[in-house]
Amino acid sequence: MAQGTLKIHSENILPIIKKSLYSDKEIFIRELVSNASDAITKLKVLIENNEASIKDYAPEIRVKIDQESKTITITDNGIGMSEVEVETYIAQIAFSGAEEFVKKYDSSSEKDKIIGHFGLGFYSAFMVSSQVEVISQSFKAECPSSHWVSDGSNTYELNRIDSQPMGTKIVLHIDEESQEYLEESKLEAVIKKYCAFLPHPLFVGDKRINEKEPLYLKSPQECTDEDYKDFYQQLYPFEPAPIFWIHLNIDYPFNLKGILYFPKVTERLEFGKCYTKLFCNRVYVSSDIKELLPEYMTLLRGAIDSPDLPLNVSRSYLHMDKTVRQLGSHLSKKISDKLNQLYNQDKEAYIPLYKEMEVFLKLGNLQDEKFYERTKDLLLFENSQAEWVSISQYLEAMKEKTKSKVFYHIDTSESHFLKLFKEKEVDVLRSTSPIDSHLFQHFESKMTDVKFQRIDGGLDDLLTDTQQAAPKEELLQFAKDSFKDLKVEVELKPLSSSSVPSFVMIDEDQRRFRDYMRLQKPDFSQDLFGKKTFVLNANSPMISKIEEIQKNKPELAKELLQQLYDLSLLSQKELHNDALQPFLNRSMKLFETLLCKE
Repeated sequence: MAQGTLKIHSENILPIIKKSLYSDKEIFIRELVSNASDAITKLKVLIENNEASIKDYAPEIRVKIDQESKTITITDNGIGMSEVEVETYIAQIAFSGAEEFVKKYDSSSEKDKIIGHFGLGFYSAFMVSSQVEVISQSFKAECPSSHWVSDGSNTYELNRIDSQPMGTKIVLHIDEESQEYLEESKLEAVIKKYCAFLPHPLFVGDKRINEKEPLYLKSPQECTDEDYKDFYQQLYPFEPAPIFWIHLNIDYPFNLKGILYFPKVTERLEFGKCYTKLFCNRVYVSSDIKELLPEYMTLLRGAIDSPDLPLNVSRSYLHMDKTVRQLGSHLSKKISDKLNQLYNQDKEAYIPLYKEMEVFLKLGNLQDEKFYERTKDLLLFENSQAEWVSISQYLEAMKEKTKSKVFYHIDTSESHFLKLFKEKEVDVLRSTSPIDSHLFQHFESKMTDVKFQRIDGGLDDLLTDTQQAAPKEELLQFAKDSFKDLKVEVELKPLSSSSVPSFVMIDEDQRRFRDYMRLQKPDFSQDLFGKKTFVLNANSPMISKIEEIQKNKPELAKELLQQLYDLSLLSQKELHNDALQPFLNRSMKLFETLLCKE
């Protein structure tokens, strides 16, 4: 039996790094500038530990473009490397100097955090370069300066050179396919995107890029409302001010800092798209963090910074593991705690906020069982008195009249029908969102015996007159015959008020299924299934008049019933576009019949 050691050849791995490891070429600048920042951090740790003696140390990173030579140079005055260290950390792929340093100088201090851990970041330089030079001088003055050069193949040159300033200079000879990065505005935008929060001064040319510290590093007590709004504008320029925010500072069971913002919901806000920015030790990683945030939380914006997140080797996206799942759940709890605090402290101040974020809350209740338990009573609906109440508050207030039924409506155009409920002193909640029907169904599954019903979704006993009106059996049969070809059922009921001559009753379950199908397919035809019931009010003078007309002019009575049916559909926003013109034509015909002399 033969045994051996696996060997990795650079001629095989470098093409993989250049073409497959990183999803975007612009990552090269993030990796190289991050390495420069780490070099400075390492030196500062050594200075603090009295292992390096440098007076008046002023760290800085500089990025310069030379259009003539087509080069980008990244320079730092950090720890630098000796010739042996260049051989160890640069010439040996995936040998991470950061990893080795962290093990030796383990520190919990925020300022001592090392960004890179994988040892592959340097090689991202070859994604945009035909040749890369590394010129380095160790902080140890006795070590000679060194010069490393490679064209990305499996060979390199390493030479000693005349003494250089302490630190490392990386010179990228930009290839023909990557000339766009030689434009200062382009390079500056990329550096701002990834490195605007680096802890050490960073310059592009003579311009400082990272003058402001990320606000999430401060304690909430140090931050004003203006600070939070300014930071939001820094993250999302030109966006309207956020509604409110949650400052996160978690140290157990993982380390995380950040600020989550509730944005104003606009037409530009895309559901399902992540907006929150993920950072690792102050370096931007990605906004595509669906693994971290539950779907309903993707509406939020802000910044999350955690060194504990399991990034892939290119530091471009998350690996799904227990930590990620725990973190998403913990963020959900922090948000629900904050919302409960806002509600309990000042409900009147909470209501305007709720109007802006109700979609978020409703989605969260539908998608997250724990979030539902924590926030179900924070879901508010406007009642008939223009008060905002929860479902539990409604049920408590109406328990003597509606038992365990919750009545709702979708539009004030139903006011003629709402009047019936008002006369009976029955409260009606206003539904404002297409997802409400799913939410109501969710509530029904959680709250035993509770039933939600739209006011035109059924004829409740409390709306009928206990003193029956005179029977109109002949009119009822006439109406049934008139609508049999339309597959519309007709009922004659004595309503408690004479103000509503008729309405169209649509089964609650049918309507919910139809609403669901519309969300999935906007052009879904609502007439593919189900039934409508045309309810005539036996106590209405208008119905009595049609009854009289029917005896002598049945065709006119039929037209009037059809007109009344369409008017009911129109008032309930159920009249189809293709039925509008026949409705108008019939209206004109009825005017002529009723107003013109024969």
